[in-house]
Amino acid sequence: MASTDDVLAVVGLIFALKEKKVKRKNRSIWCKEWLMKRRVHSHVNLLAELKMFPKDWHNFLRMDHDTYLHLLNMVAPIIEKQDTIMRNAIPPHDRLVATLRFLSTGRNYEDLKFSSIISSQALGRIIPETCKAIYKVLRKEYFKFPRSEEEWKDVAKVFEKRWNFPHCLGAMDGKHIAIFLPAGCGSEYFNYKNHHSMVLFAIVDGNYRFILCDFGTNGRISDGGVLKNTMFFQKLDNNLLCIPTDTVVANSTRKLPYVFVADDAFPLRTDLIKPFRQADLTTNKTRILNYRVSRARRIVENAFGILASRFRIFHTKISIDPKRIESVVMASCALHNFLMKTSESSYCQRECFDVENVDEGSITQGYDTLDSAIVNLQRRNLGNTSIAAKKVREEYMEYFASEGSVPWQNNFIR
Repeated sequence: MASTDDVLAVVGLIFALKEKKVKRKNRSIWCKEWLMKRRVHSHVNLLAELKMFPKDWHNFLRMDHDTYLHLLNMVAPIIEKQDTIMRNAIPPHDRLVATLRFLSTGRNYEDLKFSSIISSQALGRIIPETCKAIYKVLRKEYFKFPRSEEEWKDVAKVFEKRWNFPHCLGAMDGKHIAIFLPAGCGSEYFNYKNHHSMVLFAIVDGNYRFILCDFGTNGRISDGGVLKNTMFFQKLDNNLLCIPTDTVVANSTRKLPYVFVADDAFPLRTDLIKPFRQADLTTNKTRILNYRVSRARRIVENAFGILASRFRIFHTKISIDPKRIESVVMASCALHNFLMKTSESSYCQRECFDVENVDEGSITQGYDTLDSAIVNLQRRNLGNTSIAAKKVREEYMEYFASEGSVPWQNNFIR
């Protein structure tokens, strides 16, 4: 039994805490008068004028009018709210426009409220909800992950046709997405670049589209552990991805395994090829291998670059709760795939992509993430590499130096 003194001490502590608690201020008005005039001042009215100027419409929402209406028709049933006797609900059109402006400009809620005529508190609910709806309606058709051998082979055919790399299942990379320090998180998201981040891991197909995005690893985890923290790696390591078995390459008698390509931030594996390190470039064969791997891998760099250039949210530190950042990032990646498929010519022009001058052996750089708040993963330490993994890379090296060569490759290793 507690003594009387103990009981009195607890009661006293409760009263002391209550006195320290700051009383919530009563609202003087329910809603500011200018926020109630959305139909008059909102940027939705500007869109009506921009219909006459297609290029400006596209710059405003990162898509043309017909593509926007298609997207609105898909998400409206999910984000539409019912009017009440107290007030009218914010229409799906206003919600989607505000969300696309948030993604395309990187402006914070407090700034965006003056053009959307929606309070920052409401935007804090609307934008994550709409992002989640965008990802939900787009992922099935525009964010497909291969689930059979035939689907993986279809991906590989594109790499072989466009990038002269047979049996390639995708180009992978990871990026640190800058965020503001969430309250009470300490150093959980603090990375080696001395800022706070979460990591986006992605695999891109031969058409610059994401076939997989895994977001949420906190920036404090070593870059070498990014791949291992994904569900993709667990399935890859346990042979659960239905990846095709080794087959003979077209126009060759050589049997090669199906592989992913990556940079030096990832481990060399029998199913993952990366370039030789600089110290190992002692022969023309090793240099050719590096050129061919890098040529296929540049796709993922351009894909991230296009994503960051079109959705300027990646040029700022994302200042929302980490649990809600995932919906923002995944919606942006889904929109990238959606626009690459429905309006590629207007979404990304020629300057977005790396272009090779095969005669001179030079490359005109396309878009990348160097001028954004996205940070590359660090190079991985050598660690232990299996003999089997080294043998696979050597087999590809021999193939690229012989029957798999392309006429211009020697121009890029001089």
